[in-house]
Amino acid sequence: MTPLKTGVAAAAFAALAASGVLASEAPLSITHGGKTIAGILNLPDGVETPPVVLMMHGFTGSKNEFPIAGTETGLFTYVAGELAKAGIASLRIDFTGSGESSGKWEDTTFSGQIADAVDAFDYLQTLPTVDGGRIGILGYSQGGLVGAHLAAARPEADAVVLWAPVTNPMATYAKIMGADKVAAGLAAGKDEPITADLSWGGRTTLKGAFFQELPLLSAAGAVASYPGPLRVIVGSRETIVAPQPIAGNQLMRYHTGVEDLTVVDTDHDFGAETSAETVETELAPKTVEWFRDKL
Repeated sequence: MTPLKTGVAAAAFAALAASGVLASEAPLSITHGGKTIAGILNLPDGVETPPVVLMMHGFTGSKNEFPIAGTETGLFTYVAGELAKAGIASLRIDFTGSGESSGKWEDTTFSGQIADAVDAFDYLQTLPTVDGGRIGILGYSQGGLVGAHLAAARPEADAVVLWAPVTNPMATYAKIMGADKVAAGLAAGKDEPITADLSWGGRTTLKGAFFQELPLLSAAGAVASYPGPLRVIVGSRETIVAPQPIAGNQLMRYHTGVEDLTVVDTDHDFGAETSAETVETELAPKTVEWFRDKL
């Protein structure tokens, strides 16, 4: 595999390389193919070249994910800290068109996000401050679907954890945006904008190209090409990626390596928007455990 030519836009890393001291968190950017992917690298203190986990956010999300109830700490920010306590580095990214990355949200496509994930994974393989031979994948919701396809594209990944991964995109996005909007998007031109109300409030605009990829992706089909350890964590009270645990078991049926389906008594956000309890006692520990044991 030919390494990507990447650029790191964070002066902190020049000092880091010179001093040999590991910082806790620092922003970086990956430049490739005319795009810039913004990210935050978390390095555990006192660990040289640690294993690293690539973290991918959900639909309309960003690299820190939404704040955990009662705090200003994003869900991904918290889990990155828990990974660091276990001696594991992490890189959480904004897909292009989201957060601080280049591009426009309305141009988002699944294939574009998968390409971003591949670029970030390949970047980690060349980064001297982490062990590029021990990389894990963590994806939430839409990021879980992307993570499954990344695992298929980079089967050398040492471990994968998917939180509430989208398994049936047509059904899931019909729930989120309405079946009429999905139908309109499928019939639209690739560059035609479609505006839809979101099931949790607010609105979004995406082009026909996004909708026309919905029937083409399958998390189960993707993990069938990944031989490594896979843990899928789902909520039994899911209403977005549903029904559960049936949707999670679909991935178990097609994956052939070491695997685990963890079912928790919660919803799509693992209760994090109302309480930190499930995140602190189940979601984060089960995630850290898998990567600690497999990386």
